[in-house]
Parts: sequence; structure tokens; C-alpha cells
Amino acid sequence: MPQSKASTVAAYLDEQPPERRAELEKVLRVVRKHMPKGYTEGMGWGMIGWVVPLSVVADTYNGQPLCYAGLAAQKNYFTLHLMSVYMDPGRLEELEQAFTAAGKKLDMGKACIHFKRADDLPLDAIGRIIAGVPMAEFARAAEAARNSRTPGKAKKPGR
Repeated sequence: MPQSKASTVAAYLDEQPPERRAELEKVLRVVRKHMPKGYTEGMGWGMIGWVVPLSVVADTYNGQPLCYAGLAAQKNYFTLHLMSVYMDPGRLEELEQAFTAAGKKLDMGKACIHFKRADDLPLDAIGRIIAGVPMAEFARAAEAARNSRTPGKAKKPGR
């Protein structure tokens, strides 16, 4: 599917054929159930996203809210974006172990898990990983990562 122009989650879901919508909704229920307080759900980058609002962290590298998680329907598969896994090797290991324990194959890029059906995911583990990072902690980690990569932004020792 080309990038969606939907402006609401409901409109995005309405664009999907019934069988694909049903798969998205299974994952969406898990994400919503476990999403820590403070993250805002909406549309961004052509997908359903959960972000740190600009009212909380305004100084972002691209002027957009910090993305914590995302869910998208692609042409031949779905993607679940988990930025906390990308930022934390321990969470990545937890995710990999959950897939192995569930006997499922992990097909993953840097932060996005590709899947064809919700049953391809260890949904309980996905829920735990999503629930594991409160918004304030994620914002601090994102800021620390940004400062470590931006010359002149990082605090100098002893200052």
C-alpha cells in the first residue's frame, strides 16, 4: 500500500480491506492496552503512531514529535515500529528471546518488525516491551542519544 494520506486512525483503518484491517486491529488492541500514559496516538509518516507530544519535547531533530511506536500496513506485510527496542540492546534481546520462546520467526529491520498476521508476533511480549518505557524515560533517552551525536550539544565533563 502506498503511504496513507489518512488524517485519523479511524480513516486509516477504513482504507484497509476487511481481512487486513482485522490483523491491524489485533495488534492495535495490544498496543493501546499496554501504551504508557502520556504518549499521543495519531497519524504520522503515513501510519498509526504513538509519540511524545511537542508540548513535552519541542526541540526535536526534525521538528516532529518523538516517535515511540508505529503500526503500518505495507503492500505485502505489516510493520510494527518499536523505537525503544532500537534504542536499548536489552529490550532487543528480550524481543528476540520472546520470538524464539514462542517458536516464531523475527523479521526485523532496525526498529520495525515485519509480519503478515498478528499471530506471527508474540503479542504478550510485545505488550510488555511497549509498557516498559514510560514517556519521561523515553524522552530522556532520546535526548541523551541526540546529545551524544550532536557536536557542541553534549555536556562537557566537569562543566
